[in-house]
Amino acid sequence: MQRRHPLLLLLIFSVFLNFQTSNGHNITRLLAKHPSLSTFNHYLTLTHLAQEINRRTTITVLALDNAAMSSLLNKNPSIYTMKNILSLHVLLDYFGAKKLHQITNGTALAATMFQATGVAPGVSGFVNITDFKGGKVGFGAEDNGGDLDSFFVKSVEELPYNISVIQISKALPSAIAEAPTPGPSELNITGIMSAHGCKVFADTLLANPEAMGTYEDNLNGGLTVFCPLDDAFKAFLPKYKNLTASGKESFLEFFGVPVYQSLSMLKSNNGLMNTLATDGASKFDFTVQNDGEQVTLKTKINTVKITGTLLDEQPVAIYTIDKVLMPRELFKAAPTPAPAPAPEEAADAPKASKSKSKSKSKSAPTPESDAPADSPDDDPADQTADDNAASSFKGGRFVAVGLSFLVVFLLL
Repeated sequence: MQRRHPLLLLLIFSVFLNFQTSNGHNITRLLAKHPSLSTFNHYLTLTHLAQEINRRTTITVLALDNAAMSSLLNKNPSIYTMKNILSLHVLLDYFGAKKLHQITNGTALAATMFQATGVAPGVSGFVNITDFKGGKVGFGAEDNGGDLDSFFVKSVEELPYNISVIQISKALPSAIAEAPTPGPSELNITGIMSAHGCKVFADTLLANPEAMGTYEDNLNGGLTVFCPLDDAFKAFLPKYKNLTASGKESFLEFFGVPVYQSLSMLKSNNGLMNTLATDGASKFDFTVQNDGEQVTLKTKINTVKITGTLLDEQPVAIYTIDKVLMPRELFKAAPTPAPAPAPEEAADAPKASKSKSKSKSKSAPTPESDAPADSPDDDPADQTADDNAASSFKGGRFVAVGLSFLVVFLLL
């Protein structure tokens, strides 16, 4: 019996370790333990980048100390420009201190969160990492002429292979990231849509002042737009023209959501989503679903796929969809095929009563309407994102823990 004790202790330790390492991460809390990085931490929260970092796995944050942040702030960037600059310092791959010194061929090119926004042209959203002789590691924005003038200082926090926070000596200079970025109220959302394959939808929206005004009223507070591509919307125009004036306004507003939703947020916030057209009994909602990396929007009438990102800059996101999403409040679902006629009864069989005949001739009942839509989640990035990141693992973890304790019991 005594020889089982080491195995018993090992099993208990593995269960404890499972709990300790499966709870996701929160960049704000990680950085809060390092006062020299407080300004960097503050601006991750202010730009809402912290929320995006917390929702991702396999990520590296290139942290800047307070002195480096002061040099950056002396340029007086707007909060929207600051977001672009800091998003260039978030790599979409894991680089711990050990890995930095084991880079294949000494050089790696890493995509960043700035590149993932879709507003960084060419290679401007990539960072070059080079391991020099003598253990020195340099970093540089790929659009900075190849200059590697920022260097690895130390590892701050590492949770392999989930998140690594490493300090670098200075901000990565990038003309693209540092370019003045307009505030949301200055954005020309129809111009962005027209230039990227959604011109027909954009022109239709511009021709409807009431719907266009609703979009503009929501720019500052948060807006997500799903614009149908030109071929799909052009084919749909005859149906649109048959709508009443109020129907046209509601239909166009149906493609906007009054909150900012990044693609990663859409993937994690599956469920009913209200739109700009939602008004009391007029639900005008749709269901967000994802299968791996593919995100779909679904109504009682049809389902469409998100095919691309035109803009993802807090507080506005614009995505393309492959078809025109149709609200059930304005369009009817395709009729259910009639059931095949029943076989004729034998001559000597008893005749069916009239009430039975009537019941057979009735059409199938229409499906019940959906429950009222809940408002989209709007939880603070730095308080709850780590809980959200961990929630999907809880069920499997409890099963694993239960099995572990069962093994322990059998060994006693």
